[in-house]
Amino acid sequence: MVPTVDVGPLFRGAGLERDGVDARIAAAAADSGFLTIVGLASEVPLGPAARGELLGIFSVEQAERRRLWRRKFAPQNPNLYRGYFPPQPGNVTLKEGIDLGPDVLYGARLVRAGDPLREPTPLPSEARLPGWRAAVARYYAAMERVSRALMQSIARSLHLEAAFFDDAFHEGLSTLRLLRYPPRSAAELASCTDPRVWVEHGGARRYLTGAAHTDSGFLTLLAQDGVPGLQARARDGAWVDVPPQEGALAVNFGQVLERWSAGRIRATEHRVIGSGAERFSIPFFYEARADAEIRPLPQDDPAGFEPFLYGDYLWARMTAFVEFRGMERERQPARRA
Repeated sequence: MVPTVDVGPLFRGAGLERDGVDARIAAAAADSGFLTIVGLASEVPLGPAARGELLGIFSVEQAERRRLWRRKFAPQNPNLYRGYFPPQPGNVTLKEGIDLGPDVLYGARLVRAGDPLREPTPLPSEARLPGWRAAVARYYAAMERVSRALMQSIARSLHLEAAFFDDAFHEGLSTLRLLRYPPRSAAELASCTDPRVWVEHGGARRYLTGAAHTDSGFLTLLAQDGVPGLQARARDGAWVDVPPQEGALAVNFGQVLERWSAGRIRATEHRVIGSGAERFSIPFFYEARADAEIRPLPQDDPAGFEPFLYGDYLWARMTAFVEFRGMERERQPARRA
């Protein structure tokens, strides 16, 4: 079972309560690599109304969404990394969505010409979706606050200064992703020749709508709608449901944090099983700056792994996913081997 942790004390200063929360987060990070957090402040915009406002992007007419498509799907568009991706039938993963970068909160000062990881995010016009841009900025800011509190908790559990990781994430590459998983029809499933689309779960044959994977970076905060489907792989190999819960966020950890922590924190494989119903989710991927250097922690063997720039790693990792596949050569490493 995925543990639930009330993280309210993380936002109230030092004390025994906060120490207890740190210990529970550390235990979940080391064991399941997944947890559900509750006790978030009222200014964190969770719940059906806030979620529905963000997901309004999927109600915009197709022509407007097409204007936001990545260049992979619309060669005339300039955006490579940020923006909209349509469903790609015939794959184990079937979803559509939009990736929003830090400029939705901080503006153009974080944009860097020549680096697709730091390109501007294409957005729908204010006239087509009034208030949406402001809602996105509020949500992005709230997820950054929660992510920073979690990373500071992890730092304390690793016997580091609470702010040890802060500089790497200052004005980083964090992505707010809005996702829609459409129901899979019999005809669309027949077009998928990959046998991994079918799994046995609970004694029944089920199809996937999100392929099993581990996240690439540090930590992910996920707001779910009321439709189940998210599952995490336990240490014994069994798949465990991560049920949706109002007012809560599912949290999991990524490969870079697993490496950075010398394996003390677990990057857990997860997947999405289809239920026949449309499903929406809102992940926030807390990411370091492109030029942040990741190297072994002070207490670990300095030869544990070769230091790397996070942007170089991220691009190599992301282009393995179906919605980015084929884009490998669109960004050159900042640091060459």
